[in-house]
Amino acid sequence: MREFIRPVAVTFSIVCLAASAAALSTDSALAQAKGGQMAPAQAAPPMGQPPAVKQMALTDKQVEGVIGAAKDMDALSEKMPENGKPDPKLIAQFDATAKKHGFASYDEYNTVVDNIGLVMSGIDPATKKYVGSAAVIKAQIAQVQADKKMSAKDKKEALDELNQALKAPEPTIENKGNIDIVVKNYDKLAALMGDDQN
Repeated sequence: MREFIRPVAVTFSIVCLAASAAALSTDSALAQAKGGQMAPAQAAPPMGQPPAVKQMALTDKQVEGVIGAAKDMDALSEKMPENGKPDPKLIAQFDATAKKHGFASYDEYNTVVDNIGLVMSGIDPATKKYVGSAAVIKAQIAQVQADKKMSAKDKKEALDELNQALKAPEPTIENKGNIDIVVKNYDKLAALMGDDQN
């Protein structure tokens, strides 16, 4: 799944949206490091538009597979070159790891991760209820504005990112059952995705 460098304790949910709008650039790839793997050679969407998520109905087994694969995928993500094309052997290792955890391929694993991220982007970390990404972003904006310890520069950067993410269209969850499955596993998923906010 994806973890992104963030100047404040911004939850994974907003990070997923903001990063989608920025072509998942921060740690590069709901995609690279800690809980955030993504296909090594995925193309960036047009600027300002989140990448399209191939939506699917999630199963408990798939979510458990993502949770189980996290440690192995994180280790592989550490080997990803910062700039440049990944080694074909590394790509094969991603695929083998996905298969080891019950996925047909690394692409299927990524599709499941993307669908989890889509739901996670709309879960309020305080209540652990799905409220939609816009409500989560607005709460995070209020939190950043109220933060007295944050430097003015970091606050401006965080607010700029959050306001940009708020402008992105609210993603529609096509498979409403995904919400229940992800909410049920929220604590485990949030821990994997680097969500350090309660």
